[in-house]
Amino acid sequence: MHERDWPETGELVVCTVTNVKDFVAFVTLDEYSGREGLIPIAEIARGWIKYIRDYVREGQKVVCKVLHVDKNRGHIDLSLKDVNEHQHREKIHEWKNEQKAHKWIGFVAEASGADAKAIEDIFYREYGMLYPVFEDVLLDEKGTLKKLGLDAKVAGALITVAGENVKISKVTISGHLVLTSNKPDGVNVIRRALRSAQPKIDGVEIDINYIGAPKYAIKVTAPDYKQAEKAIEKAASAAIGVVERAEGSGRFVRKQRSGKHQ
Repeated sequence: MHERDWPETGELVVCTVTNVKDFVAFVTLDEYSGREGLIPIAEIARGWIKYIRDYVREGQKVVCKVLHVDKNRGHIDLSLKDVNEHQHREKIHEWKNEQKAHKWIGFVAEASGADAKAIEDIFYREYGMLYPVFEDVLLDEKGTLKKLGLDAKVAGALITVAGENVKISKVTISGHLVLTSNKPDGVNVIRRALRSAQPKIDGVEIDINYIGAPKYAIKVTAPDYKQAEKAIEKAASAAIGVVERAEGSGRFVRKQRSGKHQ
């Protein structure tokens, strides 16, 4: 996230606990140049709290929800209890990625001779964040560079740094194609259908393997489930379309998703 002067109400922010009193905890907001905020005891945890230090301690990293911002008085009221464990993990993960990306931009600037702040400004203008730029360069190099409008040296350095530092997590989904043709050249019809089921899609891998007529296994690996689902539907529809146009029959049987891997 770009370091704005003040957070917005409802935003999740990463904080460092600096001082814990009987009825309030004071924190600094890591993403906002160390601005100070406070968490009243009523916003520390749900239910009755006997000792506030059972929940927070000095030096602890916490994720809070912004309740109220008073710029005139310099006050930021926060809630810890309104952030669930999933939100905490996701926000910390995002924050750590942004820190890494900030460091990588330094590498890009050093390699290209460009100004790091100018590069950051371009990334923030187009993406609002830093880390997704490095991911997108790996997934769609041409489209991302066109969107950013970087000069050749910076673009080259960005590609190199992204390739050396970013690991894209991917997901795999699979299913079976059941393809049948009673035509005299039915074997060729099936072959054409299977070829059509492997379209070129950036960042997506499609594998098809023979199981036993009329069944064929299809596996799609992509950066996320949305892209994977779209790709497998496109591949299956293409194969079934070829067979049906040749007066055969086809259907797709979906298997459950598998987990992410790198």
